[in-house]
Amino acid sequence: MKHLIILGDGMADWPVDELGGRTLLQAARTPWMDLLAREGRCGRLVTVAPGFHPGSEVANMSVLGYDLPAVYEGRGPLEAASIGVDLRPGDMAMRCNLVCVEGDVLKNHSAGHITTEEADTLVRFLQERLGDARVSFHTGVQYRHLLVVRGGNKHVCCTPPHDVPLQPFRPLLPRPEADAPNDVPAPGPGGMTAAETADLLRRLILRSQELLRDHPVNQARRARGQDPANSIWPWSPGYRPAMQTLSARFPQVRSGAVITAVDLIRGIGRYAGLRRVDVPGATGLYDTNYEGKARAALDALRTDDFVYLHVEASDEAGHEGDVPLKLRTIEDLDSRVVGPIYEEVRAWPEPVALAVLPDHPTPCALRTHTAEPVPFLVWHPGIRPDATQAFDEASAAGGDCGLLKEDEFINLFMNLSVD
Repeated sequence: MKHLIILGDGMADWPVDELGGRTLLQAARTPWMDLLAREGRCGRLVTVAPGFHPGSEVANMSVLGYDLPAVYEGRGPLEAASIGVDLRPGDMAMRCNLVCVEGDVLKNHSAGHITTEEADTLVRFLQERLGDARVSFHTGVQYRHLLVVRGGNKHVCCTPPHDVPLQPFRPLLPRPEADAPNDVPAPGPGGMTAAETADLLRRLILRSQELLRDHPVNQARRARGQDPANSIWPWSPGYRPAMQTLSARFPQVRSGAVITAVDLIRGIGRYAGLRRVDVPGATGLYDTNYEGKARAALDALRTDDFVYLHVEASDEAGHEGDVPLKLRTIEDLDSRVVGPIYEEVRAWPEPVALAVLPDHPTPCALRTHTAEPVPFLVWHPGIRPDATQAFDEASAAGGDCGLLKEDEFINLFMNLSVD
């Protein structure tokens, strides 16, 4: 049996007054996910381990069953793996957003959804002006980039920018962890203390604001009525993680693929031993190439045993607090990805097991991630269904799979069998 996980990033939500107290999954028109829920089995999954922030890196690694306390090293190393930056001993990697600051307020985490082409110009400029033997900037995708600090100490508090829209940024600048000893350097050559690392990061942020303020890219963006990318915001530091591949954990996975527009997920896929499949027009937003992603997943399933198909659009709509847009992204995932895939694989001679789930909620009312359990469904031809009639948070809570945690979901999914 082959296996495909369809991950709708941030699809889960809270009840919304304007939707009659329904969540977005309850209100959205999702005939295909509802059909799979009726024909398959449902449950809920805890994707944020105790003590962890509900970030997409935590949640997606949890979906794949990784032991977070043992392997988690932050987003930075995952972003590095995705864009081909090999971390040396002593390298600290950080996700580095390009953000929009307005006065003393962090207006948004995405610099108004800057394009990769514009961002690459700015990141290269920052590397020329701020890069040296200790600090290097690397271009990622859209607003998501990478900062590597040679000898950096990961024991610094760095606030995820999508958690603090419209808040003053200065109180949120990096600082040493409360219990980080100030006189203990990071491992490796040239290791800095947490206090030294936090001081360096604060200086880089403030200096970037001076350099980017009047850059031609931002002048052009302002002229078009767009938010400027006028500051960096580094966060989620860590060193290179030690993660087992999926093939080492599940012998039935001889080869696998990851399909996403997000560097973070590509990085998880690389450490998990999955080959990267790029889809033209995949943006990470509501205008992503849904049909192209669905076709890429089907093509990959013809040669690979496991495929992880990640779609970011609902998460971004949740961060914008845009209820109509988030409804649209959920419905697009259903009609343009889930439906076409189901229609094709149900007739294949080799059975394909499907799972559909979010990684975490991104409530529009809050505009950031939360840690509540997420609904999931699993299906394959001939599976014994439970009594679930629709795919949403409340319906899945009554599914036969119950409430799962840690590696229970991936073990359940990978060990489904045809009767």
